[in-house]
Amino acid sequence: MDTMRDRFAPVVSKLLDEDPRVAVVLAEIGSDRFVEAERRHPDRVINVGIREQLLIGTGAGLALTGLRPVMHTFASFLVERPFEQVKLDLGHQDVGGVLVSAAASFDWPSGGFTHMAPGDVALLDTLDGWTVHVPGHPDEAETLLRHAVGAGDDRVYVRLSVQSNKEALAVDGERSLTVREGHSGVVVAVGPMLDAVLTATEGLDVTVLYATTVRPFDSEALRRAAGAADAADVVIVEPYLAGTSTAAANDALADLPHRVLGLGVGRRELRRYGQIEEHVAAHGLDPASLRERISGFLAGRARG
Repeated sequence: MDTMRDRFAPVVSKLLDEDPRVAVVLAEIGSDRFVEAERRHPDRVINVGIREQLLIGTGAGLALTGLRPVMHTFASFLVERPFEQVKLDLGHQDVGGVLVSAAASFDWPSGGFTHMAPGDVALLDTLDGWTVHVPGHPDEAETLLRHAVGAGDDRVYVRLSVQSNKEALAVDGERSLTVREGHSGVVVAVGPMLDAVLTATEGLDVTVLYATTVRPFDSEALRRAAGAADAADVVIVEPYLAGTSTAAANDALADLPHRVLGLGVGRRELRRYGQIEEHVAAHGLDPASLRERISGFLAGRARG
């Protein structure tokens, strides 16, 4: 099966053909995937070289002319390194664009910590007006990429990963999906964490919500699921920094007695890079660890 990033270039290349507003800005990484598109649209496929701040500045400039820029590189170079430009060139100037990342939290362990970005979504949370999509399958990535590019002049972040669920679901770029229903609590699985969460919660009496659009946070779906449970105990399992969405969940349930546990990538830097599976296990995101942590959280309420 192809990866989300494998799907990215063909989809956006087709959008370049279909929509004269679409432009692509690259910072060397991924430029080999757009050779043919650049030949067809030399004025709308721009490679600025290894200059990530210029990547964002160029995209913002194109947006000011009325184009819909798609800016792409690894997450650490797209959100973290040029964050001032994301904040000012896009946000302060109130122009839109689509940031499409690769490498996620630890998709390329041998690249080292410079190529890891578990804090990307949390960082964007400090800014106003961003939509954030976290697909869990290449088919979902295609749907959400098209949704993002077609989203008027909004500012959108699409977080691609080599981690993937086995099957795609019918995501719409807005709402969370109810995958399993129960009464002892709610587990929100974000993007590629769904398969692990379903395995971890097999036999547990919990509702599982699947979120691929995390900003805006689907407060209505969470309130509905929590309200139908015996207790509003919520676990959010995210493929990036643990606790990134706990504030959003707390806000959604502000008028209800509730507990929220955020599971995800820990803050401690793992300096032996290893393989993806080793990072997943080290952060407690494998099914066995998730089951222990989710069950312990729900049992804690029962004991109380």
